[in-house]
Amino acid sequence: MQEKIFSIIKKPIISEKSTALAEVANRYVFKVDTDASKTEIKNAVEQLFKVKVKAVNTIVMHGKNKRAGRFEFKRSNWKKAIITLAQGQKIELFQVKQ
Repeated sequence: MQEKIFSIIKKPIISEKSTALAEVANRYVFKVDTDASKTEIKNAVEQLFKVKVKAVNTIVMHGKNKRAGRFEFKRSNWKKAIITLAQGQKIELFQVKQ
């Protein structure tokens, strides 16, 4: 069961924008499996971090076209999930120490 959770949630996206979302709106951003549904993502986050998820929004980020010398290729598409937690819930992974 634990390996299924880690196959759904690949890694947190920690950027300036996602950190601001976490502080202001109690929303957290993760890179997730492209085949994962919103309910699977919700269950995985609730089991992994022991929090109550209020909403899940997903976005398919299209891969960019890149060049390496004379060769051109396309990066893979990936899925981003924005998790909104219930009031009073937190994920300590995203907290900034001052």
